[in-house]
Amino acid sequence: MSITIYHNPSCGTSRNTLAMIRASGVEPEIIEYLKTPPTREKLTALATSIGAGVRALLREKGTPFAELGLDDLSLSDEALIDAMLQHPILINRPIVVTAKGVKLCRPSELVLDILDNPNIGVFIKEDGEVVNKQ
Repeated sequence: MSITIYHNPSCGTSRNTLAMIRASGVEPEIIEYLKTPPTREKLTALATSIGAGVRALLREKGTPFAELGLDDLSLSDEALIDAMLQHPILINRPIVVTAKGVKLCRPSELVLDILDNPNIGVFIKEDGEVVNKQ
């Protein structure tokens, strides 16, 4: 199974998601989106595939979200994508793409829903939380 993760190695949720993918027996394609941001077309496609709209891909915490006024609900999807392209830190993570679907994996165990082999046994997240998927 081909898996792609839009990953930020500084994010614990992203690291946990990557570790769960690897525990399922797959080495994914890792796109560090802060270094290699997705294109406008890719962001639009990811938002469509997730099914929650462009706004669902926006990250508020630790970003210029408030300073840019992105809480304005009248902003168009194009304006939101423009902001994410200019400031990739605004893209929420991790986003995982598999043949079974696309998910924003927050919390990280949401990735198990789209893996071919979700039975990874007992998994302990970095914060000590136990995920038991057998």
